[in-house]
Amino acid sequence: MWIYEKKLQYPVKIKNPNPKLAGVIISQLGGPDGELAASTRYLTQRYTMPTSEAIGMLTDIGTEELAHVELVSAILYQLTRNLTPDQIKAGGFDKYFVDHTLGLYPASATGEPFTAAYIASKGDPITDLVEDLAAEQKARTTYDNILRLSDDPDVNDVIRFLRQREVVHFQRFGDVLRRTKEHLDQKNYYAFNPSYRPARR
Repeated sequence: MWIYEKKLQYPVKIKNPNPKLAGVIISQLGGPDGELAASTRYLTQRYTMPTSEAIGMLTDIGTEELAHVELVSAILYQLTRNLTPDQIKAGGFDKYFVDHTLGLYPASATGEPFTAAYIASKGDPITDLVEDLAAEQKARTTYDNILRLSDDPDVNDVIRFLRQREVVHFQRFGDVLRRTKEHLDQKNYYAFNPSYRPARR
């Protein structure tokens, strides 16, 4: 159960519509390295973690990623609200518009709809935490790419905030991975004893 504070984690105030830019940023909503995949991944992985610290970390970061879904959605909404048919066509947003009008739909920048195949959950703490480190770096790279393509200061302000959070999450996952490895008894660690299973919490 969560307590939901009814405000965005970071303010989103975009003045100028830009469907072309929205068509790029949408990857961080429903793309393979986007916020929806991250939140679902972490909130799923937490159940098989061997320590309360790792469980808590995945819960915290997974919850924050839900807030990032909200931020990216706010960006997309503000970039596409009140578009005229000419703006939709000129911005290359016509294919999206035909299927979804201006509703928000989780997809990648290439138009692929969100899929559960983006969610990595193996049930092995080391495997999952290493995956999470990689996921944060992939999201950071995607935000870097968006910043290379965007010249809108209102958009870039929020994207920089989101990018920085990916860096912080990467650092936190690195810390919890190190402590999780220390927690696993070397004699029983699965790499040396394939039949070993961490004790359930």
